[in-house]
Amino acid sequence: MTAHGERVTAGRAAARGALSLVLLAGIAAILVMIVPSGLYDWIKAAHVVAIIAWMAGMLYLPRLFVYHVASPAGSEASETFKIMERRLLRAIINPAMMASWSFGLWLAWEGFRFSAGWLHAKLAAVVALSAVHGYLAGAVRRFAEDSNRKSARHWRIVNEIPTLLMIVIVVLVIVKPF
Repeated sequence: MTAHGERVTAGRAAARGALSLVLLAGIAAILVMIVPSGLYDWIKAAHVVAIIAWMAGMLYLPRLFVYHVASPAGSEASETFKIMERRLLRAIINPAMMASWSFGLWLAWEGFRFSAGWLHAKLAAVVALSAVHGYLAGAVRRFAEDSNRKSARHWRIVNEIPTLLMIVIVVLVIVKPF
């Protein structure tokens, strides 16, 4: 790919990212303005379901990369992995992250007005999880372009990062240590 092609691809990814952030902010604002507080438990349930879907994808995608690394570029297996990775990201991981953030921000506002110390720590961990999500989305693009330079060992290590962040988040939400 030429330098111009890389800039165009990066520009499109940045535009999609910006659009996603605007959409996320809009959904969260709508939830805050129009959803009655009597639906708190329903929104919490939807948040938990979205988190489960997001985490399932975040744990599975790096595992796909481990196997994809072993497939020669252009092979039938490599092309199958590209389809699986793209579909997983676009159909499950991205929508689940958007729903998790939207419902989570509403819950944080409605339940705590963003004032609890444990909530600030949880939000920092969720921002870190979102950064990992962005890293994995970039990897999907690099695999699709046959330009991945990372080893299977790298992807095995990356596979553990969402797990560690999930543990931190769950402990903060359940124990509320501060």
